[in-house]
Amino acid sequence: MIGHSYQRAASVAGSVQARQARNAVYTVFIGAGFIFASWASRIPQVRSELRVTPGVLGLILLCMAVGSAVAIPLSGVVITRLGEARTVTAMSLVGAAGLAIVAAGYRHGIPPVAAGLFLFGFGSGAWDVAMNVQGAAVERALGRAIMPKFHAGWSIGTVAGAGAGTAMVAVGVPVTAHLMAVALAVAVAVPAASRRFLPLTRASAVPGKARARPSPLAAWAETRTLAIGLFLLCVTVIEGAGNDWLSLGVIDGYHTAAALGTVTLAIFLAAMTAGRWFGPGLIDARGRIRVLRISAATALTGLLLVAFGGFLPAVLTGAALMGLGTSLGFPVGLSAAADDPRYAAGRVAAASSIGYVAFLAGPPAIGFVADRVGVLNALSVTGVLLAAAFFLCRATAPISQPACGADTRSHQD
Repeated sequence: MIGHSYQRAASVAGSVQARQARNAVYTVFIGAGFIFASWASRIPQVRSELRVTPGVLGLILLCMAVGSAVAIPLSGVVITRLGEARTVTAMSLVGAAGLAIVAAGYRHGIPPVAAGLFLFGFGSGAWDVAMNVQGAAVERALGRAIMPKFHAGWSIGTVAGAGAGTAMVAVGVPVTAHLMAVALAVAVAVPAASRRFLPLTRASAVPGKARARPSPLAAWAETRTLAIGLFLLCVTVIEGAGNDWLSLGVIDGYHTAAALGTVTLAIFLAAMTAGRWFGPGLIDARGRIRVLRISAATALTGLLLVAFGGFLPAVLTGAALMGLGTSLGFPVGLSAAADDPRYAAGRVAAASSIGYVAFLAGPPAIGFVADRVGVLNALSVTGVLLAAAFFLCRATAPISQPACGADTRSHQD
């Protein structure tokens, strides 16, 4: 009887800890979206102060992407050594420091902005991987899919950041004051939230042998991890195409007003956010592979409606289907990469690195094709990647979990 009481107390304590960690991960995802959108909302004012052409501005913004591209492949090593909580804490401070450098230095020319954006991107990249590894740990602790909801939290953060930025511009708050306040808020809120993360996953010890820590770089030689990375690459290109080219494609391809192009983009983003919020229930009921295949088919249907629908209602319907169809791919792919908690950091870092290629190469590749065949036709070509994702999603099938007691989680603090 006493034993049952202890088991119940442990179960309740575990569920409370998991719920606290869930809320902490939501906070960290929202914070990541908020700081990114806050910076994006002030890019026009920074450009005006720097007096640069769009081409030069693009090179300056590339510094942030380069920072992330450097950090993401290394993040598995960092997370394995420090744990998710300490990595999020350290990298959110690095990202906030980068934004503060931009805020303080943008009036002094390009170098401080470029340096600040590199740090911002570096911190954000490793922060992103660490919060996804912790999100997968929370998912396992809760026993149900929740990763897409965390990514919906990121979207909520971007909406809040963009809205606050719009208000700051409207009332004339200087860029420096606005971005410094955002950097300070993130530097306080995100580390505080990460203290409620679940404890760190450690590698299992082999009986009779010294405890061995697996190299997170070994994930780059794993067929399943590479296949998940390719799946992420495919779905991320489509997601990026919607974000970057959908509005312009509708405006140019259907010769419609700019406002309707913006409405199309808004429908796409709203559908994506809704899919991420309500999709986990479908995953729990139907399984990853079936839901991801339905999602790929839905996104392809939407893409074809946008490209060849011929009239506005079909295009708007297509945008909604694209948003719904692409909403689950990236977060569910990361959940799959983190199935085994012993190797989650390295596998999520490797898969994310492959998927991140889409952010670097996707927009210019679509632009290159669009110069020759038009934006709508260029978008339709990306449907090949959705077909590939349909088959690659098989790699996300859940793997066998380690035997009970094989893994332990030791405290990070």
